[in-house]
Amino acid sequence: MSRRADNAMAELFPGEPIEIIGPGAWWLRGFASNDVPALLRAIERIAAVSPFRNMVTPGGFTMSVAMTNCGKAGWVTDRRGYRYAEIDPLSENPWPAMPKLFTDLAARTAAVGGFRDFVPDACLVNRYGPGARMSLHQDKDERDFTQPIVSISLGLPATFLFGGLKRSNRPKRLGLESGDVVVWGGSARMAFHGIDPLPTGVDSLTGEYRYNLTLRKAL
Repeated sequence: MSRRADNAMAELFPGEPIEIIGPGAWWLRGFASNDVPALLRAIERIAAVSPFRNMVTPGGFTMSVAMTNCGKAGWVTDRRGYRYAEIDPLSENPWPAMPKLFTDLAARTAAVGGFRDFVPDACLVNRYGPGARMSLHQDKDERDFTQPIVSISLGLPATFLFGGLKRSNRPKRLGLESGDVVVWGGSARMAFHGIDPLPTGVDSLTGEYRYNLTLRKAL
């Protein structure tokens, strides 16, 4: 990234520590810290309509991470495969609408990488309990890979694995805290990423859990 681009980022996000973790990928420490209570309240409202559930992969493995969604589409997995669905298969109703706070945060953070017109239509809401993990994977069920991924961490800290375009590439290990945001797109859009098993702990707002919002342009 050029010095001019670095200066532009500093002007756009004054006082926010921004770390470039690879071409097309940024870590914004504490960017959403002030919004954590409001984000958690929004998650409660979403889960009241579309409850958290541990989905089953096509191979029959029950995921350790509990999930739900909001927006026009939600990511689902079952014996038939991975895909986006506009109807929650559990409630048989549309997913809850995406809160404006979610879309506003996603737009502001995506602008870090030059994605100034990012309007997510899907948000995966993940809940990690003790020992829950997410193995290295690519986000590849979306239609438009020119759009970035925005990931917001809430609650207990976790180790985020951010790798390359091959599963065999050794990933970087980032210690994410509540309020941290990671954005990746462009040449990093198909990077493998995951979460190490969540250690046991207690957060003042989320108890023994970590929550993650992953905002995407799916349709």
